[in-house]
Amino acid sequence: MESGFGYFATHDTVGPAALARMVEKRGHAALLFTEHTHIPVPEPGTRVQSEHGGDLPSKYWHVYDPFVAATAAGVSTTRLRVGTGICLVPQHDPITLAKTVASVDHLTGGRFEFGIGPGWNEPEMRDHGVDPRRRFAVMKEHAEAMREIWTRDEAEYHGEFVSFPPLWSWPKPAQRPHPPVLVGGTGPTVFDRVLSYGDTWLPNYTPGVLERIPELLSRAADAGRRVQVFMSATPADPRVIEECERAGVARVMAYLHTAGIDTIRREMDAFEAALAEVRGETP
Repeated sequence: MESGFGYFATHDTVGPAALARMVEKRGHAALLFTEHTHIPVPEPGTRVQSEHGGDLPSKYWHVYDPFVAATAAGVSTTRLRVGTGICLVPQHDPITLAKTVASVDHLTGGRFEFGIGPGWNEPEMRDHGVDPRRRFAVMKEHAEAMREIWTRDEAEYHGEFVSFPPLWSWPKPAQRPHPPVLVGGTGPTVFDRVLSYGDTWLPNYTPGVLERIPELLSRAADAGRRVQVFMSATPADPRVIEECERAGVARVMAYLHTAGIDTIRREMDAFEAALAEVRGETP
């Protein structure tokens, strides 16, 4: 079972290149970067709340563009897989996004992973012209259109939200047919999305999430598909990590705080100690 990290890379903390070198040197497989283009200023007298309640930390509006961060991380390393965890696909133009993904995959030597999701901050979506009620349908068409661009010399797509006549777009991704698509989320229909246009399920660890894995694997087998599970936000707890391994999780990933180097080192140390205990590597 592989290991890796997720990170809000901001301009005022440890940068993506330095962190990537550290993650690779410590023997981990991947480093994924979070995306928010902006956070709309709330109405006077109100507060910005996070997806799970509570005040939204300022890192949400200080975060680097994840594709720039992933490029910096990728060109600073030689083996580490880099990517988005996650890209808010409905907030992008799919033709431009297909070009960006293919470019980063080329520049990193085929080490890019495309983690995607529909987003949760409705004011942010609306600023991009996205109806929050239709964001899942928008994401599906964007994903399908990008796949056409990545895999065809002359790509064409016609849907409700995306439509374009035959076009040329290079570079094609270094990974063929395209970089792995990691579908985030834990909602009731997330497996439909994974099996429709994804390669991997990328949920955050929550109680009960592991119990859902057999359903996904069974549905994938029935469809003649092979999918993986990467567990994001995995706690530094040997019991949880061992449960993930028994459930068939292919990679466990911890989220690092957006902080100084000493804090990040301590968090890496704690996660690595938990991994070592599960692997029987402790004295």
